[in-house]
Amino acid sequence: MTSTDFVVARNDLEQCKLIETAIPDAAALPQDALLVKVERFALTANNITYAVMGDELKYWQIFPAPQGFGNIPVWGFGEVIASKHPGVAAGEQLFGYFPMATHLVIEATDVSKRGLRDGAAHRQGVAPVYNLYSRVTGDPAYAGRQGDYQALLRPLFMLSFLVDDFLAENDDFGARTVLLSSASSKTAFGLAHLLHTRGRKVIGLTSAGNTGFVTSLGCYDEVVTYDRVTSLPSNAPVAFVDMAGSSALRAELHRHFGDQMKCSVRVGLTHRATEADEGALPGAKPRWFFAPDHIRKRAKDWGPGGIEQRFGAAWSGFAPLLEKCLRVIESRGPEAVQRIYLGTLKGRIPPEQGHMLSLLG
Repeated sequence: MTSTDFVVARNDLEQCKLIETAIPDAAALPQDALLVKVERFALTANNITYAVMGDELKYWQIFPAPQGFGNIPVWGFGEVIASKHPGVAAGEQLFGYFPMATHLVIEATDVSKRGLRDGAAHRQGVAPVYNLYSRVTGDPAYAGRQGDYQALLRPLFMLSFLVDDFLAENDDFGARTVLLSSASSKTAFGLAHLLHTRGRKVIGLTSAGNTGFVTSLGCYDEVVTYDRVTSLPSNAPVAFVDMAGSSALRAELHRHFGDQMKCSVRVGLTHRATEADEGALPGAKPRWFFAPDHIRKRAKDWGPGGIEQRFGAAWSGFAPLLEKCLRVIESRGPEAVQRIYLGTLKGRIPPEQGHMLSLLG
């Protein structure tokens, strides 16, 4: 039996192709293994960040690919079509991290009523969250359009939630205004919602073409295009959360705000900037925010279930907004996957679109 996999050249993400990989059929599965059909998955700019950071953060090792190529991890849904684990039945629906492929073999371990973990050796060098699968059969929160929202935005909103918690824990470093670059991105939107909810002034930085969409979200107090950032008043403390990764923008903001730049956090790479480090800048030193580290800290601080409880409350306040601002588009087949992937890579997907894909015909 074979799986059809969509892989990209690790040194040139525009080069992509389909390959067939051998997987065991139902009878030949190892003990406790599951054969899962990947039914549908979300593709967002976040997945491009996974590819850009594939070597540094070990994303490439999660789903092996031929030398020089990588299989970009995606969040989505799969159906167990064969099981050698006594606690997991064929027909079950799983939500979690999948390859861009038609099938995946999972070495099921730590099976509980709510979920399971892939114990494959090559997957153990990454943050544990990437190896967990939720058992979502019959759960209305993961059914239909609600399930699409989960795949498209729940992982991104977790990042929004964690960045907001980091800022709140530090009293926003004394700032009451927070600047978000790539304001149209789904992670920035979620963060803006959370900051707005707790009374911070939120300024969205975006391109001219996205100004209307960003304004329509209703959680930015002000929307400023990149070419006008130096028009912002520079006499009050600000924090900057950088979703775009543009060295030139970061340097411009630091020089404009000077010592009033109280915090500068790098979260994403939606612009895939390749400039060298800009050297010493005025204000707070830019730092990377690494979500798994903050998860580990809060898991210790809040105890078992603490993160899930707080995140669940935040998600329940955010999810109702999605119907108004996100149009889910479903596409199937390899040609559609390639088209949407390249469009996402090149920044051509309108921000109000959310793409759910499948390599199955």
